[in-house]
Amino acid sequence: MNLMGERRVRNIHLSMMSRELLLVLAFMVLTTVSCKKEEPRTSPSSTQIVNSASNESVFKDVKKKVDQNPNDADALYHLADLYDRNEQYAEAVETYKKVVALKPGMGYAYFKMGTAYDRINQPAEAVTAFNKAVSLMPRNAVAYNNLGVAFGKLGKLDDEIAALQKAVKIRPNYSSARYNLGMIYLKTGRKQAAMKEYEALKKFDESVAEALLKEINRAS
Repeated sequence: MNLMGERRVRNIHLSMMSRELLLVLAFMVLTTVSCKKEEPRTSPSSTQIVNSASNESVFKDVKKKVDQNPNDADALYHLADLYDRNEQYAEAVETYKKVVALKPGMGYAYFKMGTAYDRINQPAEAVTAFNKAVSLMPRNAVAYNNLGVAFGKLGKLDDEIAALQKAVKIRPNYSSARYNLGMIYLKTGRKQAAMKEYEALKKFDESVAEALLKEINRAS
């Protein structure tokens, strides 16, 4: 083979390698996108606040805004959220109360209040807050899930089941709510209903499905 022939063969090989490399890269991109999981929003749509780290300077800045205008509901919400992030849940609750006094329709403030109540082991107060949250945000599956958990801590199992059923009706692929629902079905002796939740989970979250199946087998 002459020099020109060798160059032509080398170019063909390089072209084939380039196409193969592009195919591999495309497959990697598609795989990454398909594995992305949905995460619930953690800020209220009414304010669209994005908080930075809960450090001392941020606290000072936000507290200064609140001192200058105690009726600034957005600044109060920001402050409550900072308390929440800093695990100062009692302070967060009291500040969320001020927020909803100024903006009674801010459902997410009630939702966050309920979460803070749950963190300080006050499930009755959490139920009240979550009930208000779902009345204002009837399509919020996470609020219904947390309401169900709070009912469970009070021993109100029928109410817990109803809230969790509402959560999975709103979001059928909500893993936590389906797992919780399967567990309460087991607790109330409804193994077949728990198995239905396992079968549903298998379709979109195998790891959570396996965790539920272990509990079902353990209860058998």
